Amino acid sequence: MARHHSASAAPRADVDPVPRAGPPRGRSAVNASSRAAFPRVAGRLHCEGVALEAIAREHGTPVFVYSRAAIEDAYGRYASALEGRDALVCYAMKANSSRAVLELLARRGAGFDIVSGGELARALRAGASASRIVFSGVGKTEPEMEAALRAGILAFHVESADELETLAAVAQRISRRAPVALRVNPDVDALTHRYISTGKKANKFGVDIGAAPALYRRAASHPWLEIVGVACHIGSQITRIEPYVSAAERVLDLVDELARDGIALRQIDLGGGLGIPYAGENVPAPADLVQALLGCLDRRGRGAVRILLEPGRSIVGAAGALVARVLSVKAAGEKSFAIVDAAMNDLLRPALYEAWMDVVPVGPGTAKPVQVDVVGPVCESGDWIARDRSLAVEAGDLLAVLDCGAYAMAMASNYNSRGRAAEVMVDGASVHLVRRREAVEDLLALEKPLPPA
Repeated sequence: MARHHSASAAPRADVDPVPRAGPPRGRSAVNASSRAAFPRVAGRLHCEGVALEAIAREHGTPVFVYSRAAIEDAYGRYASALEGRDALVCYAMKANSSRAVLELLARRGAGFDIVSGGELARALRAGASASRIVFSGVGKTEPEMEAALRAGILAFHVESADELETLAAVAQRISRRAPVALRVNPDVDALTHRYISTGKKANKFGVDIGAAPALYRRAASHPWLEIVGVACHIGSQITRIEPYVSAAERVLDLVDELARDGIALRQIDLGGGLGIPYAGENVPAPADLVQALLGCLDRRGRGAVRILLEPGRSIVGAAGALVARVLSVKAAGEKSFAIVDAAMNDLLRPALYEAWMDVVPVGPGTAKPVQVDVVGPVCESGDWIARDRSLAVEAGDLLAVLDCGAYAMAMASNYNSRGRAAEVMVDGASVHLVRRREAVEDLLALEKPLPPA
């Protein structure tokens, strides 16, 4: 296969930066390198070497478009930063579990962080090695535990005393010793949205770090449990290194305490959650985060312990865009709306988190800019993608919502009986349909009619 250009390569002379619709006040413009996967060539937005207009003609809209080069480059930044260490990058596949994305990362040797039996099946089907999979989540069921045990996963990140007992019982029943790493809650504020904070006492995740030693002692006494490590995850879309360091120091305090009790851990999972600059936020580079965390380990004499990280959004977020067509531009009193064929069922983040997404015209356009809310056809006032944007659009034009590689298709639904969008992967000048658009027949296929009255 011909090599594609690097997603971090400098844009060519004929490539203009993507124009922005104006980030929230007080935020700077997005670094140009974060838009390298979606350059504007001769006035038309591309993904790598392919015009988005051509993709829309071939595959319709709405459509998710992913850059292979951008995904591989983002993963490579973590792998390179950890080179020379006993380490594993476990992609948090809840960010985007599309098979093509998982296949790319599995081929690069990535591990995977899963949170359900369905994600386990997806990862294995995509070619992941079970021995590189960790299973997180507060509500693992017995069938999920059994499937993961039989597959031979690397570790269960156990999040409660009840879960530990259930896992031990399942392991004993099928005669498979379960590898255990307690996911501890260090009570650290990740300084992120309250819905995606996971490391404070008020959150549902993990075992209180103060209660962890007793639970480790209980696990050590059970013949069907094998203690392998400790895990920690404090949140998502984190834009500062300091919370990671605070959490790591508390986890290392626990590691030292366990060592004094004769419980040695061979791996430490310090989680993921590094953000991307949706609206020009200053986000640390993966190398800076890794350097800070490795520094913590080295200062505490734990440099030989295997380190696991669980990046998700920072690997796939900037690699995707949602392309939608404008159905109409509607004036309604003091407001104007650009109504597009994508909706909250395709992209939930704005409605759920009031998230700011960058929306740009795909083509050069001929209309005069107007101030609009970009909204979808779903029957909800919460169905919006962007508010108060100056856009030069008219009916029939294409818009691209950038940074849609994470928590977009992964959270999509069939609300209003809308089929989920198609997905394509761009590799240089090639376009691969990796998931076809859902038809109404797909939505009805699992339903059964009531018997006659």
